[in-house]
Amino acid sequence: MEIVSISLTMVVWAGVLVMLMQAGFALVATGLCRARNAAQVISMNLLIYVFSVLGFWVCGFALLSGGWSGTCGTPVSQWSIHLFGHSFGLMGTSGFFLSSPGTEPAAYSWFFLLAVVISLAAVIPAGVMAERWKMASVVMYGMVAAALPLAVFGHWVWGGGWLAQLGQNLGLGHGFVDFAGSSVVHAAGGMIGLMGAIAIGPRLGKYSRDGRPRPIAGHNLVYVVAGSLLLAAGWFGFNVGPSFFTDASRAPIIAVNTMLASAAGAAAACALVTVKFRKPDPSMVCNGLLAGLVAVSGSCPFVNPTGAILTGGVAGFLVVHAVLFFEGTMKVDDPMGALSVHGVGGTWGVLSLGLVADGSFGAGWNGAPEKAGVAGAFATLFGGPANDWGQLGAQIIGALTCLISLGLVAWLWFKVSARIVPLRTRREDELGGLDLPEVGAECYPDFHLTDKGSSRPE
Repeated sequence: MEIVSISLTMVVWAGVLVMLMQAGFALVATGLCRARNAAQVISMNLLIYVFSVLGFWVCGFALLSGGWSGTCGTPVSQWSIHLFGHSFGLMGTSGFFLSSPGTEPAAYSWFFLLAVVISLAAVIPAGVMAERWKMASVVMYGMVAAALPLAVFGHWVWGGGWLAQLGQNLGLGHGFVDFAGSSVVHAAGGMIGLMGAIAIGPRLGKYSRDGRPRPIAGHNLVYVVAGSLLLAAGWFGFNVGPSFFTDASRAPIIAVNTMLASAAGAAAACALVTVKFRKPDPSMVCNGLLAGLVAVSGSCPFVNPTGAILTGGVAGFLVVHAVLFFEGTMKVDDPMGALSVHGVGGTWGVLSLGLVADGSFGAGWNGAPEKAGVAGAFATLFGGPANDWGQLGAQIIGALTCLISLGLVAWLWFKVSARIVPLRTRREDELGGLDLPEVGAECYPDFHLTDKGSSRPE
């Protein structure tokens, strides 16, 4: 009983670290935006957290977990469909308003950790749509995102749903595996952000008449670097926390893999951006750091340190190219580079598990019949006993499901919600600064603010 109490206490402290990631994300988003919008940008982050936690309490926890049965990932009740002699779980059906746990401490620990984790997924679009998203629309979104689409997809992966059952039902490895949220949090949040950015359009002055992107510099790199390091510190809670529900002995290797992947991502981004632009842009190095963290979140207990460095290093390489691709080729305005960090990094993260997981951990994961641990297609190169191409197949299915399902739901949400509340701020407010029109407060009232990062729209 004492050991159980210690584990649950560690879960709570892990959740506290994850909560600090909200502060880190808010600093990064605010620092990469212009000073005249700083109060509005940081307020978006605050309100999405507030309303997503409440929405998760109302129905998100029930839809994701289906209540609590004392075992992580085992729902009390689940709505399933039956095909080809197998049951495929779609969503949980009990635990609304946190009604089912009773007095079981483990249930509240699980809710607390899930609530802060899912709220991080909900806040990612705030970075993508910053400097033009209307606050009333932000609040509406915050009430819905964690309560419905993110929770349902979370059930498919973490709640014993159909993606987790791919190993049992179709013999694809151990089913779709995402330990801490490369897809459930990051790729999902990134995809919602992509649909939002397409719906809302770029910031005024971002593109010239011939379609070339103009640089719009953020106002405070100190916020960006400090926020990134705060995120990196909180990430140890994000990745280590779930291990106290599965196997606490994996906590040390998870922590080491998390650290190594972040360093490898930052180093790769630094090297690439220096080669391309002759200068180690600090914001891009921070993006590489975060992309490495995002990518390793899904695989952190299943890979060895070499696999973690490879996962993070590739993520850092991808994030630089992705930022340039979204901005230059797709004409998607993303002030934070959040699509590249979270969307691309998260997608690579779950795919990389299917490649480099070494089979040292995860025997019976997701109820799969295999006796060995979770292994990727090239497990033997990383010291594993055998390769498992079926696991890569499950990861591909899970990644595509995340991008397609969340993309469709987000596209519908932004189209429908825009008919109720305008999605975008007024043109004159965007040109003059959103702080006073949107939140009634300025971040820098004692300073004369100038915009050196862009021209007036043509």
